Amino acid sequence: MPLPPPSPTTTAVVTGASSGIGVDIARELARRGYGVTLVARREDKLRELAAELATRTEAIACDVADPDSRATLFDTIAERGLTVDILVNNAGIGTIGSVVKSSVADEIAQVRVNVEAVIDLTTRAVQQMVPRRRGAILNVGSTAGFHPFPGQSGYAATKAFVHTYTAGVRAELAGTGVTVATLCPGPVRTEFLKTAGMDERKFAAAFPKVLWMPAEDVARAGVDALADDRDMVLPGLPSRVMTRVAQMIPRRILLPMLSRQHPALRRDRPAI
Repeated sequence: MPLPPPSPTTTAVVTGASSGIGVDIARELARRGYGVTLVARREDKLRELAAELATRTEAIACDVADPDSRATLFDTIAERGLTVDILVNNAGIGTIGSVVKSSVADEIAQVRVNVEAVIDLTTRAVQQMVPRRRGAILNVGSTAGFHPFPGQSGYAATKAFVHTYTAGVRAELAGTGVTVATLCPGPVRTEFLKTAGMDERKFAAAFPKVLWMPAEDVARAGVDALADDRDMVLPGLPSRVMTRVAQMIPRRILLPMLSRQHPALRRDRPAI
């Protein structure tokens, strides 16, 4: 079914709403008349966005990497008299560079945010939505999740999980009134690269300019996917074409190409 209509007692929960795509997904939902619940660790950023939006907005500080914090999120929303009609699992982090030089803690942290939190919050949402026979869930994947990606091996693997998991949940929920979709953006200029310790200019130079998309366009494509009950969306024709081409190239050819291209691997490669 399409997106459930907005109402005074329902809300759209957006995780990772303090920056990047999450901010623009919240804006897009607000433009369509939905009340939104902004979720992230940085409450000050959430309140800045809440003040901008012309709709009912809640700001809840929550670290989705923390199981205890996640466990109380839906209860906190219910205590405010709201029902979760839409869930957007947008929060995501990633390591960039060679695994040889990566922090074990950072590698595990991206699994907690990109995988564990998605399972946790999706399960909680589904178990509330299905009995009501209404709801929508958008999980944010990445074009990096369609094939191994040297230089971001762990990140790509977590996004591959998101794709597979979301497709399975969507099939399970067919006919329940709950729609589930995956948003798979290509390169987007957000805080992601800075947080991962990568120079955005060097990263941008390694990938064609035509692949880069504004966060607001990606956000609109994701919300449209829910509204149209689509299973998956790759925003932008260039990203769709490049992703499909990469899938057709034998891995024995593709992976060395990607290793040579990735600026973080060039950075981490020892001098000979």
